[in-house]
Amino acid sequence: MYLDVRDATKKYGAFTALDGVSMSIDAGQFVCLLGPSGCGKTTLLRLIAGLTDFNSGKILLEGADLSAVPARKRGFGIVFQSYSLFPDMTVAQNVGYGLKIRGKGRADIRARVSDLLELIKLPQLADSYPGQLSGGQQQRVALARAIAVDPRLLLLDEPLSALDAKVRVELRTEIHALQKSLGIPTLMVTHDQEEALALADKIICMRGGAIVQSGTPEQLYLSPKTSFVAAFMGISNLIAPEALKNLMPALLAGQPRQGRYLACIRPEQIALQPDTSGTSRIREIEFLGNLRRIGLDSPAGPLVAEVSGRVAMEKGQAVRLTIRPEDCSWVADDSDGPVK
Repeated sequence: MYLDVRDATKKYGAFTALDGVSMSIDAGQFVCLLGPSGCGKTTLLRLIAGLTDFNSGKILLEGADLSAVPARKRGFGIVFQSYSLFPDMTVAQNVGYGLKIRGKGRADIRARVSDLLELIKLPQLADSYPGQLSGGQQQRVALARAIAVDPRLLLLDEPLSALDAKVRVELRTEIHALQKSLGIPTLMVTHDQEEALALADKIICMRGGAIVQSGTPEQLYLSPKTSFVAAFMGISNLIAPEALKNLMPALLAGQPRQGRYLACIRPEQIALQPDTSGTSRIREIEFLGNLRRIGLDSPAGPLVAEVSGRVAMEKGQAVRLTIRPEDCSWVADDSDGPVK
């Protein structure tokens, strides 16, 4: 592994921000720290960056302990949500700043900046100032500045959260392509599940200062281990076993024998068929362009289904539900707190 965090603990007085967290990043990998506000993801990123110290634990980069290495000597690139560009410097000067303070020659800086501005598709704005740029353009410049010095690790702290939805989608596509082309190991903090699913090779889902599950986007979405992960990674129908008996008893065959578990069924895994004798009824229909999200009243309680294409359905209509056994997974019920 390239970066290895071992048993990192960080406390602020009586509050534990990180509780023995261990995680890793492989060379060239894009990893997302995902979780709600206050879960510890930004604290973990700052520990790795060297911007915050920790109470105990180790951070290793290619086997070397970084504990005593100050932030400025770790060789990491950091991009913050707030852009943090120098307002009195041009775009070119901002991008080349790190190279300048490292003593690079003017010709080398000029060539590197030119290449990077082409890479982020802003060569025409080299002489502009940050105040003349849009939010998306400023974030592209901040990204170029971070990678100008060939960082050993790229750290992104919610870099897209201040942008509007359309620009956010466009920029995340560019970040993904840029990271893959350069092969820079990258760690990004986000609370946006869609962002993490679209960008990450590995997602680390956090809650209450601890990691509750890590894996590929497909693993966390299709095979969540707990009800928290299932609910946080998009919309889930979480159904207690006793309620599932009223809906489809056959689905209970896969129920774990010990512990508290809930059935987890994603909205797209529920097939609907209009049927006057159906035991479920459409409560509401939400049109979302490429799909319709349908709220249902069922024998198991309220459910959500999603269907694509043109569908002839209306509120109040009776429907029959079909769920394949392989589309029903079981998750530990951690609604009262993390499963120990």
